[in-house]
Amino acid sequence: MKLFNIFLLWKFFALAFSALLPLVNPLGSALLIVGFVGPVPMHLYHSLAKRIAINVLIFFGTIELVGSAILNFFGISLPIVQVSGGLVIAAMGWSLLNQASTASSTDQQKSQVEAGDVEVLSTSLTERSFYPFTFPLTVGPGCIVVTLTLSAQATQDTLYRTLIAHSGIILATISMAILIFITYANAPRITKAISPSTAHGILRVVAFFLFCIGVQITWTGLSALLNSFLHP
Repeated sequence: MKLFNIFLLWKFFALAFSALLPLVNPLGSALLIVGFVGPVPMHLYHSLAKRIAINVLIFFGTIELVGSAILNFFGISLPIVQVSGGLVIAAMGWSLLNQASTASSTDQQKSQVEAGDVEVLSTSLTERSFYPFTFPLTVGPGCIVVTLTLSAQATQDTLYRTLIAHSGIILATISMAILIFITYANAPRITKAISPSTAHGILRVVAFFLFCIGVQITWTGLSALLNSFLHP
């Protein structure tokens, strides 16, 4: 019996982690974070990474516990979440993909750092730690759909086994938050390992995939809505 419970725990841990990893994509998102944040001191990256990791835990915990109830309360369906969230992600990807040279913003941030105005940068990053850095840049509507689906599948024949299954999902989200913190806190070091031109090219490619992910999520939601409309 204990062996079955351990298997159930790791089964849902593996399901949740493997399903969320390509959606969160910590390494690719870390490159995007560098593109949005710019050349700020390392301790600000550590602080921002910590806030984002905590936000991710709160985000997943909320969706896992009361996500379905919140959507039902407001009368929001999953396809609507996919369409609206996908549009936001696509817009962010398009904006970053077509972003002009970041030299002016980079110079401005460097001058702020040199002038000792680090507090202003810290405040600005704190204000953006949830939107857009946590949602939808790190975790988006795709993560909401996956978490809600796994949460529904975690319902077992007994309360004890249900709690074990949900514990596996929670452990996966904790592991994901730790991975996000490590990659985000070291994002500048990751980009420094490659040349600036290569990093710029990779950032554009990742931004393109971010745009594609947004379009794909939007299309998935639209397909579900059209299917329900054409085949009521």
